[in-house]
Amino acid sequence: MELTAALEAQDGLVCVVGAGGKKSTLYALADQLGRAVVTATVRIPIFDDHVAEVRVTEDPLAALAEVSDDAWPLGLVPERERTDRYRGYDPETVGAIAAAAPVGATLVKADGARVRELKAPGEREPQLPAATDVVVPIASVRVVGQPLTDEVVHRPERVAAITGLSIGEEIRPEHVGTVLASPEGGLKGVPEGATVIPLLNKVDDGEWEALAREIAAAIRGRADVPRVVLTKLIADEPLVAVVD
Repeated sequence: MELTAALEAQDGLVCVVGAGGKKSTLYALADQLGRAVVTATVRIPIFDDHVAEVRVTEDPLAALAEVSDDAWPLGLVPERERTDRYRGYDPETVGAIAAAAPVGATLVKADGARVRELKAPGEREPQLPAATDVVVPIASVRVVGQPLTDEVVHRPERVAAITGLSIGEEIRPEHVGTVLASPEGGLKGVPEGATVIPLLNKVDDGEWEALAREIAAAIRGRADVPRVVLTKLIADEPLVAVVD
């Protein structure tokens, strides 16, 4: 099975949220799909090296209408906000992009995590279009065994509220699973009818896979998801296992 199939990302509107692998997931999916749009509803670091072409435009539908065959996968963003990042579109515009895309999937970064391994969303996150087909909440297994601090967790106080942990306490697999399965965590704001498929990244060897499977069991004990996907996104073959 390829990553695209495991995440049901062959077509439609696919949004990634969480921490520890969002951008890498988008790029791996775009590479496997070929014909895909990569975009965001939040800020996204410059990603020109991961797509055939990036078009910076306030009129993405016009850009889609004239895209050439050699421009896929295509990046669409409204503005280069700084030298190191693009601004994202509003969710309604991303929904329109997905509806207008001629083939393939529209792959969307829908929140930020400041390069942490785990997060819980803020009040205005995630920014999910109403037409979203698949939401992929992500966490890195490397957060297991780490203390709950802002060095490894984005918004640790929100993770503490979800899990019952105190700041500085050790994060265990059940805590990661609780965050990803929580309506205030990985399930926050999921549109009605969307499929949720959690992803656990940085599963680099058998030891980390065993921990990932513990997290997956915790997720499946708390949320109705079809499967949990385990990945090593830096590998040529990023899919490690599927827990269903």
